[in-house]
Amino acid sequence: MEVLAEIKGSGGAVLAVNEVKRDAGGFLTVSGTIRNDSKLYVNPQPWAGIEVEVVTKNPNSVAGATLVDQVGKKRYYILRDTDGRCLCTTGLTTFQPGKSQSFFMQFPAPPEGTNEVDFTLPTFATATLKISG
Repeated sequence: MEVLAEIKGSGGAVLAVNEVKRDAGGFLTVSGTIRNDSKLYVNPQPWAGIEVEVVTKNPNSVAGATLVDQVGKKRYYILRDTDGRCLCTTGLTTFQPGKSQSFFMQFPAPPEGTNEVDFTLPTFATATLKISG
């Protein structure tokens, strides 16, 4: 699968984004793989973010991710269901050296004219992603 962006995080974690796609219904799905390229264990806990309600209902998740539309000057947070659970990968455990796991995240889609967004996940560098679909 094509890698659209490879983003380095702390402790040897690497996030490879394979798809940034507009879905029917006004969603934007970001998906790919997170891997541990180091010889040490990587703790995924910070990836859930710092918002207490989100962390409480989505521990060990990627719920801390955000997208920023620089042109529209708007930040997008991961969508949540009516119980406060994120529409994203949850249940992540400590990453052993060499381990990888697929992930997905759903956000509200930016306006049709927006073709790229800045992506941020706690402990990872910010990356500009092109939107398809």
